[in-house]
Amino acid sequence: MAEDLVLDTAIRDWVLIPLSVVMVLIGILRYFVSKLMLSSQLPDPKIVKEGQVIVRARNLRAAANFIPPKSFRSRRVYFSNEENGLLFVPKGQAQNPQAQMFSDPNMAMDMMKKNLSMIIPQTLTFAWVNFFFSGFVAAKIPFPLTQRFRSMLQNGIDLSTVDVSYVSSRSWYFLNLFGLRGLFSLILGEENATDDTQRMMQMSGFGFDPSKSLGAEKDGLDIVQHEWALPKFEHRAEAALKKLIK
Repeated sequence: MAEDLVLDTAIRDWVLIPLSVVMVLIGILRYFVSKLMLSSQLPDPKIVKEGQVIVRARNLRAAANFIPPKSFRSRRVYFSNEENGLLFVPKGQAQNPQAQMFSDPNMAMDMMKKNLSMIIPQTLTFAWVNFFFSGFVAAKIPFPLTQRFRSMLQNGIDLSTVDVSYVSSRSWYFLNLFGLRGLFSLILGEENATDDTQRMMQMSGFGFDPSKSLGAEKDGLDIVQHEWALPKFEHRAEAALKKLIK
């Protein structure tokens, strides 16, 4: 039988609120520090050109039925021609994103700075939480949970008699670490929000491979079944008017 605990208000004032405020301040400080550490460099014109080509090809696929068949076929040949098409990438010219990163020292240095700006604050903050706030029951979730959530919400508390809805101070740290993206998007903007889960996923990859995107867009454009929608507009308008009259 799970026991009901009475949480002291001092835990709220000296553990829960300070821990939440510190996590928000560290996230904002880490954003500005990482922004100062990044080197200002112009984007590669080739990558920008390939991105614009992909956008134009996607727009062609989306609006294919609103242009005549002859115009669509000429545009598709212009993009997907295997001799000089914009979306065609020969096998020998495909770039390896990892090799491209190691060939550019600025890109590798920026990646290392991003990783350091994430790892060092997290390590120091976790050591601070583990030293000063270890063993506290900081909060209680206002709805019941199953036993599967015990390891996630009660990290650092080895008491099986405590109800699962109680949250330990260490687990509250992890909840703030991975759950403050919405607050950071309000403070820093949607594009500037620091997302630790996204950064951890980026640590395993080294870059963007434009040749794969060009090939995928070429395959998608080749399989488009064109059907000009203009001859059917009169029938659609007639059907819509009949529905309005009825």
